[in-house]
Amino acid sequence: MMRTFAAGLLFAFVSPLSFAQTVAPVAAPEYSVKENYTKYEYRIPMRDGKRLFTAVYAPKDQSKPYPFLMERTPYSAGPYGVDFLPRRLGPSADFTKAGYIFVVQDVRGRYMSEGKFIEMTPHKPNKKAGDIDESTDMYDTVEWLLKNVPNNNGKVGIWGNSYPGFFVSASIIDGHPAIKAASPQAPVTDLYMNDDSYHNGAFMLAANYGFYTNFKQQDNPTDKPKKWDPFEYGTGDGYEYFLRLKTLKNIIATVEKDKGALFPDQARHDTYDEYWKSRNIAAHLKNVKAAVLTVGGWFDGEDPQGPLSVYQSIKKNNPGTFNALVMGPWTHGGWQRNDGAAIGRVSFGAKTGEHYRKNILLPFFEKFLKDPPKEPSRKEAEPKIAEVNVFETGTNIWRQYPTWPPADAKKRTLYFQDGGRLAWSAPGNAAGFDEYISDPAKPVPFINAISTGVPQEYMVGDQRFAATRTDVLVYQTEVLDEDVTIAGTISPRLFVSTSGTDSDFVVKLIDVYPAEYPEEAASAAAMPRDPQPAKFVMAGYQQLVRGEPMRGKFRHSFEKPEAFVPGKIEALNFNMPDVHHTFRRGHRIMVQVQSSWFPLVDLNPQTFVRIPEAKPEDFRKATQRVYRAGAQASGVDVLVMGR
Repeated sequence: MMRTFAAGLLFAFVSPLSFAQTVAPVAAPEYSVKENYTKYEYRIPMRDGKRLFTAVYAPKDQSKPYPFLMERTPYSAGPYGVDFLPRRLGPSADFTKAGYIFVVQDVRGRYMSEGKFIEMTPHKPNKKAGDIDESTDMYDTVEWLLKNVPNNNGKVGIWGNSYPGFFVSASIIDGHPAIKAASPQAPVTDLYMNDDSYHNGAFMLAANYGFYTNFKQQDNPTDKPKKWDPFEYGTGDGYEYFLRLKTLKNIIATVEKDKGALFPDQARHDTYDEYWKSRNIAAHLKNVKAAVLTVGGWFDGEDPQGPLSVYQSIKKNNPGTFNALVMGPWTHGGWQRNDGAAIGRVSFGAKTGEHYRKNILLPFFEKFLKDPPKEPSRKEAEPKIAEVNVFETGTNIWRQYPTWPPADAKKRTLYFQDGGRLAWSAPGNAAGFDEYISDPAKPVPFINAISTGVPQEYMVGDQRFAATRTDVLVYQTEVLDEDVTIAGTISPRLFVSTSGTDSDFVVKLIDVYPAEYPEEAASAAAMPRDPQPAKFVMAGYQQLVRGEPMRGKFRHSFEKPEAFVPGKIEALNFNMPDVHHTFRRGHRIMVQVQSSWFPLVDLNPQTFVRIPEAKPEDFRKATQRVYRAGAQASGVDVLVMGR
């Protein structure tokens, strides 16, 4: 995980000799970790005898006791050595100054910790003597810290982003009573169900390949690698690279010779089998006593569902536990290191990341980990944290709600109509459908740029390049005469047929900007190697709000795939992760439907085979139909505020 640091305060003044002469800005001195903290390194024993490497940073000021603030990570607790300290501690620079005993731990089997690393360690709900999981490792660590690190106040907070977010969720189940506050951020939760690995049965190819070509099993203990070297694709064009390999079997073969490779397991478990079910931490979020602040981003391309699932599971299973949710206009982890003012060409009108770090995250840990003020008059000034703090994109406003989704959000359906129209009213009973030919040899790209990775900006990317393709269906409303605000899950309800025996259907919800729009965007914020000019006119921009694939053979069950009967009309219903977005007056709402999204999603051969074992000859063109009349009226269900 890359970390950046808040810039120091800059200031300028006017010379008394000349108003035309100014002095260059001078950076305020950065708060020094080395001057204010002492580092200790420990190998903390677990109940099975394995020792976990743990770095502890204790304030040099011993005039008062401090709470612990801990992160457990598979990405290295370095720098290693008591003389080597990072420039910042905790989730942001404000925490470094606020005063905590910071703790960072290599999880079992990673870097300097002993044991064997297990992907998304399955939780053991009914433990026997000697059983271990992430909950027990955290419990044993807390018990040791309380007894062996002096000047602590007996309270522990834990936080982590992405994979470390999973370790937060796992650590609060039957957690140590000293754990008073926890913040799982973009927590990997159920890898198969719309987090990193699979979305509605479709494998998220490019992101997983990019990650797992570096993230491998290690021989422990080790402090290597100090950095991840980029994988050599042999080309800068990921679309070309994966299309040349074509089959998932060929793609797996490029990494399988590496004994530490974890990618093959991700790709080969293509149904929701016990491998995935045992790793769904949301199913075990019970007996949670710590206050929880779950954080996520509306435009997180890696873990869009995890935060919502964690929040919902804790709310359902732990009545009385403080359980709050924050969702902002961020990409994966963008709330931690960025100002949050924009993604690519889409502006949010404010530094949303700074607002969250200063006004939500820091007050949360201060409230639950530090002793309350002694003066009664100051009690009222304690921070009040709403259960739900969410950013409404489109209007660019923070909203607070008592629950999510808001009770005022009511289900409405946007129906596909003839002539590419989209409307709130159901179409008539006359037969009607739209069709296109999906060719695995010419899949629809997910970005209009050349990249081997997954540029995070794709989550708000301009979709005009896709709208002009003959293998993409486009439906849009008339120009809106009033704002339309949606809040919650988006649920495509399609009636489809295919000439093949399996097919993907990708649905994208899009905000179409007016033909006359006053704002421009700088290309500096655009995606890699973007061919657009230095100033990009936003008029007519088709902003992706949410897009998801659905692998058709899983339309009845993610455990037992079922072939299509060629030409037979079938219902295809699925859910997409929540959004909170306002389509402004003067804009249009658009829905695009297609059958590939490459190489974000692996290719569907469009024949009913196990895709990890598919052969080149299994990949065939298919004619796809989407029906839009009578009892077979396709559309998209959304939750609309105030209508």
